[in-house]
Amino acid sequence: MPLPVENISLVGWLFAVVEVIAIITAIHAILNTRTSQGAIAWAFFLVTMPFLGLPLYALLGRHKLKRHVQSRRDGSSEIHQSTVQLETRLQPFRQSLVERSEFGKAIENLSGAMFTAGNTITVFDSGEETFKALFAAIDQAQDYLLLAFYIVNDDELGDALKERLIRRRRDGVRIYFLYDSIGSYRLSRAYKHELLEAGVKFQEFGSYHFFRNRYVLNFRNHRKICVADGRVGFTGGYNVSNEYLGESKRYGVWRDTHIRLSGPSVLGLQAAFLEDWSWVTGEAPDLNWTVEEEGDKTAMVIPTGPADTLDTCSLFFMQMLQAAKQRAWITSPYFVPSEAVLETLKLAALRGVDVRVMLPGIADKRTVWYAAYAYIQEAQAAGVTFYRYQRGFLHQKVILVDDDLAVVGTANLDNRSFRLNFELSVLVPDRTFAERIEEMLTRDFVECRRISRAEATTHSFPVRIVIACARLLSPIL
Repeated sequence: MPLPVENISLVGWLFAVVEVIAIITAIHAILNTRTSQGAIAWAFFLVTMPFLGLPLYALLGRHKLKRHVQSRRDGSSEIHQSTVQLETRLQPFRQSLVERSEFGKAIENLSGAMFTAGNTITVFDSGEETFKALFAAIDQAQDYLLLAFYIVNDDELGDALKERLIRRRRDGVRIYFLYDSIGSYRLSRAYKHELLEAGVKFQEFGSYHFFRNRYVLNFRNHRKICVADGRVGFTGGYNVSNEYLGESKRYGVWRDTHIRLSGPSVLGLQAAFLEDWSWVTGEAPDLNWTVEEEGDKTAMVIPTGPADTLDTCSLFFMQMLQAAKQRAWITSPYFVPSEAVLETLKLAALRGVDVRVMLPGIADKRTVWYAAYAYIQEAQAAGVTFYRYQRGFLHQKVILVDDDLAVVGTANLDNRSFRLNFELSVLVPDRTFAERIEEMLTRDFVECRRISRAEATTHSFPVRIVIACARLLSPIL
């Protein structure tokens, strides 16, 4: 039965209004999206498929964090004053890299951070070791604890952390706990209620305030931070969930890396947490900024995120590759690089650098898994070698360059980490530390199989279509 004329007119008006809104939104995307590829993709998608494009742009297309950016530029803010005070106190520990002066200068100018001497750094490559050390630091805290995790689950590990924090709060320790609302979407209200009732300041991180926090998928806080009294700090790949202890039937062994810091570099972790906490809550806790020398390692803490003026994370990654002369070994659960990072990887391999990328042998995100093949094919053609970890799931984020540069952090080798998430990396220019990372990665490579050119390029026609479509989505994967 045909629609009445008035209904057809109504439908036509509806389509016209939606299309006008889509065109206006497409103009917004063109003016505000950081990359030309992303701008073109959003504009085409919005104009041709407005009923699908508009809701997706609302979830994924927003790119500015105006309040966060403004808080950084407000020279009178309490956070700004703390940062200035921190820089002054760290000056006596500042370490210049004579052998790599251009490299060191570029990294410091890019990050706004500084290399500091006098640190002790311990590497943990299992969940049991990581949480044993982290729980010990929590138990020994006397004044305050700062915690930030992307994922917090109320399973056995999450409950163990919760009960420990409640006990410490009863002992008078101040606790500030930041979790991401998307990463921790399964966290129950009961879990939150128990911590809040005990006096723990337990706050979700969201890119926007009020009800919209939970529904914006971009600009997540992917950092993992624990700081005790401003003296001991932790960061790396581990979140708070049983699967990180290797107890998932789907993933089995969970391969990750975390580090424990003491010394001046801990204040870098603390400053990153303080900025995130202040932006979300409007509060700046009274923290310890006393600097103490603890060891002989030089380190730099590099927070990166979408509020940065530059694409700090991707530029940092590119600078690491450009510094490589003999080797660049990289581990990441995902391989969806920007075009600039991909070209830098290829150029490093063409210079004769041993460029290796270790990826998981198990797919946790199918779209990302298929998108990776498009980039693997290109990089292999330039001499980059790829490996798939076979003993469980690989989640660590580690870079080893030559014999004296190593990075452990939270950033994946993908566009989301480069441009959309708040991340944190610790760069250690130290030969002994690099030897420890080399020994760890060498063991991991034994558990890998190399991805052949045939595996990367030989796919059925339907799979090739999936790979091509997945690559189109790479800016938001």
